[in-house]
Amino acid sequence: MRPASPQRMILLFTDFGAEGPYLGQMESVLLQHGNRDIVRLMNDAPHFDPAAGAFLLAALVPFTPPSSVILGVVDPGVGGERSPVALEADGRWFVGPDNGLFNTAAARCRRPAWFRIDWRPPSLTSTFHGRDLFAPIAARIAQRDFTWAHTPYGGPDLTAWPDEFERVIYFDAYGNAMTGLRYLPTFAGRRLRVGPHCLQEARTFSAVGAGTAFWYCNSIGLIEIAVNRGSARAVLDLSLGMAVAFA
Repeated sequence: MRPASPQRMILLFTDFGAEGPYLGQMESVLLQHGNRDIVRLMNDAPHFDPAAGAFLLAALVPFTPPSSVILGVVDPGVGGERSPVALEADGRWFVGPDNGLFNTAAARCRRPAWFRIDWRPPSLTSTFHGRDLFAPIAARIAQRDFTWAHTPYGGPDLTAWPDEFERVIYFDAYGNAMTGLRYLPTFAGRRLRVGPHCLQEARTFSAVGAGTAFWYCNSIGLIEIAVNRGSARAVLDLSLGMAVAFA
């Protein structure tokens, strides 16, 4: 008899924040389905912004297990016309709304395969599909169970989807500003414009003096704006959605 296949890791990517009941409820559903290998990958993605979330998620994907299931819920259109989907992308699975959140991951993989989730639970609230619909499907995929009702389809039209997102998309707890722009060697030594500021590159924080603003390639390969021992968000008066460009 062949041994049972091990469960896949489930990683949560949401804009819920750490407080409140939402993460706990989704994790409870996963546990009730027998899933134990659950990681909170990111739960403070920009609120109501699947496009910004798409570039953050895609940057994090290479640091996740190659057979993992990513349960993604940045879903301002919950209960509306957007479809619930599952995406298989080079061995990883993504479960969540078809609203752009998974588009960058799909565009950067070799062989994306999209499926509409036709299965519905006996009770489906109109405002919490993360708990009622997406979590049960992610749990079953993690257990390599594909008996739930689903329909293959060609996926969203990505012809107009940008390769890079030249905007500030996230602030961490230190006030560092991540952008949706991946680092390329051709950027080395160039100045980055954001608002009225024109910033020089540094390899790391200690390469500049305290209070100095700079840009660098962060640990997930994105261009990030920082102030050594300070908050770039406060010092430079940055906000989500601000455009960035190399001079």
